[in-house]
Amino acid sequence: MKQLLFHIGADRYALRLRDVVRVLPLLELKRLPLAPEAVAGLMDFHGQSVPVIDLSLLAGMAPGQQHFDTRILLVHYHAPDGAPHALGLLAERVLGIAEVDPAALADSGVRAAPFLGQVASDTTGIVQLVEPDQLLSPALRAILFQPEAAAP
Repeated sequence: MKQLLFHIGADRYALRLRDVVRVLPLLELKRLPLAPEAVAGLMDFHGQSVPVIDLSLLAGMAPGQQHFDTRILLVHYHAPDGAPHALGLLAERVLGIAEVDPAALADSGVRAAPFLGQVASDTTGIVQLVEPDQLLSPALRAILFQPEAAAP
């Protein structure tokens, strides 16, 4: 299974490549007054406003640092009702794509953050999967993805 590797702080994480729509350079974001701290802002993606989340803040760490290889990972996000949305993830030090044997993935048994899934180990250490559909709390999801108003 192919995965996109990146860092949140000093630790390595991964997204399944099937969940990634695009890897974008760090763009200037529209700040959202009074938005929760983890919301980095909005980006324009082909005329669509897409919320961008700072993964470091969402993980309870200091804000993500801007490095040469910091990217915005545009992912498919599916709300519990099944509605699809585009969501940007601010990720530090994107490393690239790696092949991970599905048999090497295991449940860590630790559920500190609901969006973190299985783990795998390799010669450079542990990498943990990020589950995009589990990233947003119900309150944050309600702020970012409000139902469209019905037409009059």
